[in-house]
Amino acid sequence: MMPMRRWLKPLWILLALLFLLEAWLWDRLKHVVAAVVDALLLDAAKEALRRGIERLPPWAALGVFVVPFLVLLPLKFAEVYFLATGQWLFAALVLLFAKLLGLGVTAFVFDATRDQLMQIGWFVVLYGWVMAALDWAHAQIEPFKARLHHYLSLLRPQRAGRFFRLFRRIRRRAQRV
Repeated sequence: MMPMRRWLKPLWILLALLFLLEAWLWDRLKHVVAAVVDALLLDAAKEALRRGIERLPPWAALGVFVVPFLVLLPLKFAEVYFLATGQWLFAALVLLFAKLLGLGVTAFVFDATRDQLMQIGWFVVLYGWVMAALDWAHAQIEPFKARLHHYLSLLRPQRAGRFFRLFRRIRRRAQRV
């Protein structure tokens, strides 16, 4: 393996982890948003919105994705204000809230517009690329996860002795190098 590629491997793993984190949040937030809407008894409004979106042509359905941006715009201004005034905790809380709200609203909008969006040729290609990128991210992380799972299994009480022997062996090799 070339030296430059060895240095890029952690960067690729980090990129894959970030991508998988976004995908994980996306999957989890769909259910959270549905639960919040159900708790707020907005089922009728949600269904009316969904029916309205389903009647839209594909290109207009694509325009519905402007809504999450408009919803989050005031929160972005609040983040900038809190950062400018040195209120880091409030900035972090608003950022976290905006991220979760944005993912939730976008997940709902995508779920409501998926059928219309899949009628647009370039969107189908883009969707296929994103799904391929998700598969790539899983492939990048899988060896790391397997190794981590193996090392964590060595920490079980019945195997701790083997773990510490392995740790000493790795440490001796590192000292020789």
